[in-house]
Order: sequence, then C-alpha cells, then structure tokens
Amino acid sequence: MSVRVVVADDQELVRGGFAMILDVQPDIEVVAEAGDGVEAVAAVRAHQPDVLLLDIRMPRMDGIEAARIVCAETSCKVLILTTFDLDDYVFEGLRAGASGFLLKDVRRDDLVNAVRVVAAGESLLAPTVTRRLIAEFTSRPAVRSARALDVLTARERETLQLIARGLSNAEIARAMVVSEHTVKTHVSNLLTKLGLRDRVQAVIAAYESGVAVPGA
Repeated sequence: MSVRVVVADDQELVRGGFAMILDVQPDIEVVAEAGDGVEAVAAVRAHQPDVLLLDIRMPRMDGIEAARIVCAETSCKVLILTTFDLDDYVFEGLRAGASGFLLKDVRRDDLVNAVRVVAAGESLLAPTVTRRLIAEFTSRPAVRSARALDVLTARERETLQLIARGLSNAEIARAMVVSEHTVKTHVSNLLTKLGLRDRVQAVIAAYESGVAVPGA
C-alpha cells in the first residue's frame, strides 16, 4: 500500500519539486498539493493522507496552525519542511503535533526517507533541530511535574529516558536486554498513559519533567 501524501507550500515551483520527487517513488503517492494552510487542512480532510509535508510560512494560515488542526482532527502525520530553523518555529511546530522537522536543503533521498519514517509512526528531526531542542531544555527549568510520570512503570520510565537520548527501538532493546516487540509495547503504553502523540512529544515530556537531562 502506498504512503499517501499532501504537499503544502506557497511557492509553486518548490511545491511541485517536492511533489515530483515523492510521486516517482513506487511506494509513495502525492494525492494533493496546497498553496497555504487553509488549503492544506482542506486537502487533508478531503483526501485523508498518511503524511502532510508542510511549510511553515504561508498566507491565510501558517503551517503551525495548520499542523495543530490536522493533528487534533486526524491521524495524519505532519512533516514540517522549511528554510527557517529558528527555535520558536521548532518548538511551536513540535508542540502542535508535528512528527518531523526538516530544513529545505535536505537531500532528495533524505526527504523520501523522512516521509517513509514518519508514515511508519516514527519521529524524525534534522540534527540541527535536535541540537537546538536539547540546548533549549538545558537553559531552562523543568516545566512539567515529574509526578505526572508516576503513571509509568519502572520499565516504561526507563524506555522514556532512552527515547529522550535519541535511541531507536533496536538500540533500546539492546540497552534494556529485551526484545524489540517488548520495547514497542513499552513505547505504546507510555505514549497512551501520558496522552502523547508520538516519540517527539515523548522527548519533550521527558526533558520538561526533568526525567531526562541533557548530557546524561
């Protein structure tokens, strides 16, 4: 089954270029294009894609607000792609529910891989974005009570800490000496218990609660 994608960018040539790169892939189908946030939300509602590739700065409705609506109303994964990597955009985009954040200078193969990764339910951040995210949490106190994580078992809490360090399921499985299936179960359980959409939001929760400490 193909990964269904909506591409939203206010620059027609950019939007068309991304759509062309993705649509030639045997496992990806671009079902619609949108020139602004309003069109992006409408396209997602109409076509029910798996992934929305979304620019941030667009007329009528920006990408952050569009992401917030799409993530609240649907199961569509949002992958933000922009020339701007300023902290405000990163944090607002992630809190809106985006599963990935890439810069527009991403290589063709990395773009295609990002869509596949996000569609599969994983999260993806450009290295520059990850560094900014960690640096931000280093410079400010915890804003989420650690007691909010009391609903987690010891193993789920350990899994959350390892997710915050950027480990994949396979790496977590090796660290905890369990199967990948067990790790997936822990991840699913902790996301459900904490009311989180995906691993990106789990990372944010871990740092905001102080359970994860940069450099630890």
